[in-house]
Formats: sequence, C-alpha cells, structure tokens
Amino acid sequence: MESVPNLDVFILTFNAAKHEINVPVFARHLYNAFGQNASSLPELLVISLQEMAPLAQAFIGSHVLSPYFQRYETAVNTAAAKFIAEEERENRPKDSPYTLVTTRNVGMTGILLFAREPAAVRNLQTAEVGFGAGDMANKGAVGLRMLYRKEDEDGSSLASTELTFVSAHLAAMEWNLNKRNKNWESIVSGLTFEDPKKIAERPSTQRTLDGDGDFETQEPLLEQDSTLKATHNVSVYKPGSHLFVAGDLNYRLSKKPPTSDSTFPDIDPESPNHFSRFLSRDQLAIEKAAGRTLNGLSEAPIKFPPTYKLTFLPKSDPQGELSQAENEQDDSWSWAIHRWPGWCDRILFLDIPWWVRETVGDVKMNVLAYDAIPAMRSSDHRAVFLRLKVPMLEPAKLLPTESACKTELSADQHQPVDPRIKLPFPIDFQSWEHRAQVKKWEYTIGWSMLVSLSRRGLMAFVALVLIGLGTWWYRSR
Repeated sequence: MESVPNLDVFILTFNAAKHEINVPVFARHLYNAFGQNASSLPELLVISLQEMAPLAQAFIGSHVLSPYFQRYETAVNTAAAKFIAEEERENRPKDSPYTLVTTRNVGMTGILLFAREPAAVRNLQTAEVGFGAGDMANKGAVGLRMLYRKEDEDGSSLASTELTFVSAHLAAMEWNLNKRNKNWESIVSGLTFEDPKKIAERPSTQRTLDGDGDFETQEPLLEQDSTLKATHNVSVYKPGSHLFVAGDLNYRLSKKPPTSDSTFPDIDPESPNHFSRFLSRDQLAIEKAAGRTLNGLSEAPIKFPPTYKLTFLPKSDPQGELSQAENEQDDSWSWAIHRWPGWCDRILFLDIPWWVRETVGDVKMNVLAYDAIPAMRSSDHRAVFLRLKVPMLEPAKLLPTESACKTELSADQHQPVDPRIKLPFPIDFQSWEHRAQVKKWEYTIGWSMLVSLSRRGLMAFVALVLIGLGTWWYRSR
C-alpha cells in the first residue's frame, strides 16, 4: 500500500452575535487552540462565521463588511506570529504568517480562508444559498471549493487533493427542528459550485426532468452516467472532494422550551447532571442517525459543554480600570434560563470512504483536537474548532468504483446510500437564477436599513427620492 501525505487543517466556527470581535482576546484564544495537541501551525485555516455583522451591512456586503473580516485576519496573524516567535525563540515575531486567500459571505454568514502557502490553493470556487425569510440570507450557507497542491523545491507536484468547506447558519428556536432539517436539504439542493441550469438544459437531462418517455430508451447508459456525474459534481457531495461543514446548526436538546423546573447540564464532572449525560438528547445526532440531516457526515467525540445559550455574570470593576481584554478574562457565565442549552456550534466532515481504504490502505481523517474556546462577552455562543490531518488523496482516488456503486445501491433499503454515490436530495436546477433575484432585494433592503439608521442619511435618502421623482415628472411632460 502506498504512503499518503497529510494536510494539516484547522477549522473554527463562531456566531459573533453581530458584534466585532475583541482582537487581542480572540487572538489569545486562537493561540491556545493552535497549541492543543500540536507543535506547529496548521497549513490551512478556515473560519466559519454566523451573524458576523448587523443585517444591513451583511446584505450590502462587499467593502462594508471589510472591517469585520479584517479583525479576524489581524487576530489570526497575531496568534500565529506569537506561536512562531515562541517556537523559534525569536524576539521579533513575523508579521503575517498567514495569507487571507479569500472571504465570502451570504448575508450574515461568512467564510474566510487562510493559507501558509497561498500558491498551493488552486481552482477556487464559491457557492451560496439563502433559506431565511423569503429565501433571503438572514439564514443561509456559503461554500468554498479548492484544489490544494503541495510541490517540492523544483515545482514538481508532491500531492494534491480537493477540499470543500461549507459555512452554515440553520433555523433557530427549539421547535424549528423540521425547519433545520429542511435547511440542510436546501444546502444539498441549492449550494452548487456551478450553475446547474446548464446541466438541466442538456437535451437528455431535460427529457428526464420532464418525465417524457421510457428512461431506458432516452440515451445510451454512458450519456446518462455523464449527466448524473455532472449534477453530482456541482453539489457539496462531489465524490472526488473532501467535505467539511461548520456553523451554527442550531440543534438543541428538546423541541420545547425549558420550564422553571427543568434540569440543565452542569460543567462539574462530579455532578449527576454533567453535560455528557445530555448528549443522548442532542437533536443533531438523533436526526443524523435517522438520515434526515447532515447525511453521511462524521463528527469527532464531543467533550465540551453545550455552546449556546450563555449569559454572563457582571464583572466587578468599580474604578473602570480594567482594559477590555482584561475584562474578558475568566468570564463567569451560566445558561440562559429561557432556552435549552445546545451543541449548536458544530464541525462535521465526510470520512474517507470504505472503497478507498480497500485500494489505498488504512487512510483516515486524523483528528487532533475538537474543542470550544473560552466564552467571550460579545457573543452568547462559544466558538468551536476542529483540527485534523486530511489525507491528500487525488480526486480520482476518492471516486467510487463500479463495484462500490453496485454494493451501495443493492444494500438493504434501510441502510443509507453513501451520498458520494447517490445524493440524499435532488439538485435544484433553478438555484442560481433564484439566488440572483433574491440578492437584488437584499442589496436594496440593506441600503435602506443603513440609510435609515442616521437622521442625516435618512434626509439624504428622501432628497434623492424627491429628485428622482422630480426628474421623472419633468421628463414625462
């Protein structure tokens, strides 16, 4: 069996509660996370954000969101520079160990990609879907897909692999369990990395979609296979790509809100109500086992308390002498009594398929750490991070073999088919066109909200409207 090199990947998800982060505090927590079960910096770093900015700025996007993204960039490089300085015992830390390769957002949900070697990132693609009110992106998902290629000093390829990252924010509230599952279906159907309508416009596909004629007589099997492959390859479950899903997935411990006599999880390991005893009630684990969400994805063991909903106890600082960074150290918090705590903030991944292990050997995702960073007063969530070594398997080596397809499709009907072979939900061929239409409304709403926040801005907006109406009236005479 061949030796497969690994890629060191660090993923963090955080619901920022529409606030800018405290950079020194966030950097300190990142620094500590970098050192957990590792002695070097990760090669690739992805940050998944939810409620990363107020709704108006998020709907406008572009340069309006730059200050929010820049704070994370500063925090990442501050933490990384300190890590390198202490590792190499240097007095002067390096300025920017990481390059911010790209940022993307869909409404208030964002994603940032950092790399130690940015030239290793190739063929970058993006995707987005909204499933909030009116399919707007107050809730939604944004994705990145890339080829990561390692080279030697001569420029010869040592190894390459494809990676897909999804940042998601699903429906809130205890009783919205079915809606969360439906949001995941929207991700599978609508988060596509190319316009699926181009596939739908092929004659063979169109007849299949319209249901005209006998399937077996429409096209040769080879053509049918190419259509299915093209559809599958634009989805999050592209067979030749590693998949990671991170975000505020909002799954709780119950469909009903807690009552005054409800028993909450406890962080005391000696308590009979220690949080580990509540994992059996985790909605995500239950729904995933039933095949209703996050199909086929795996998760490292959870050894941290629920990450939502936190409430903070007042900190005594009568003289007002503590800095903001000092004020956020050793924060005391408890669970909010009107919400069930939940492991809302999660990171899952698609494990190496069994057919690859049969041909390549015992390769697997090697999880180094899966944990939550300390609570920060700017948010009622704790950020969660996952660090793992990803086998750098060429896309072609991840593809299911013909025998694997037959085995999966002929298995017991009660057993789920690997989503790399059969998608759990069909692709929405109108997803790109629909998203483009909704984005126009978001942009208009965003600017309207932003303008109305200030009296001067509102007066300027009214003046522009009056000038526009006057111009229209004058030209129509």
